[in-house]
Amino acid sequence: MTDEKFSPEDSLLLIGTMINRAKNKFGENGHLYLIWGWAVLVCSLTQFVLLNYTDFEQHYLVWASMWLVVIYQFFYFRRQKKKVVIKAYTDEIIGIVWLTFVVLMFLFGFLFGKLMGESYYQVINPAFLALYGMPTVISGRILRFVPLIVGGVCCWMLAILSVFTAYEYQLLLLAVAVIAAWIIPGYLLRQKYHKSI
Repeated sequence: MTDEKFSPEDSLLLIGTMINRAKNKFGENGHLYLIWGWAVLVCSLTQFVLLNYTDFEQHYLVWASMWLVVIYQFFYFRRQKKKVVIKAYTDEIIGIVWLTFVVLMFLFGFLFGKLMGESYYQVINPAFLALYGMPTVISGRILRFVPLIVGGVCCWMLAILSVFTAYEYQLLLLAVAVIAAWIIPGYLLRQKYHKSI
């Protein structure tokens, strides 16, 4: 049995191949961006309709359905983890960025609820819009995917616009934000992923 010798070029080719296989699995196929994007879009539009066109006082309860997405994501990650042979460093970084985002969402909701009283509803959506931009821009930069960066910047511009918008209509800005930041980039990532297979 002879030892297989690699030339420097072969070694670089092998390393390049392994790096390409280990590309970030969190966002490369766009799946989670689409799941979260569509979930937030449906909830924001449903709350908008309930708030403006019905007498249902607990219109905000539609957001409780997001727990279904959290549960789905948990099982999705478990299934994906079993498939991953090589874990990329970018997987960990993006995972930490999005975990930080989720923790901040809960903290903002809790802290603003405790501190803002009645004005909570005027500030929570602008805060969430500003927050949406952070993980989206960082993920876009890590993945070198411009549509995510553009989507994150759109969230920040919509956050500024929301300060001058009545609460009832801020929900529409949330819908626009997730279309720009998660849904459109999610479909573009999916398309890019399928072309690379």
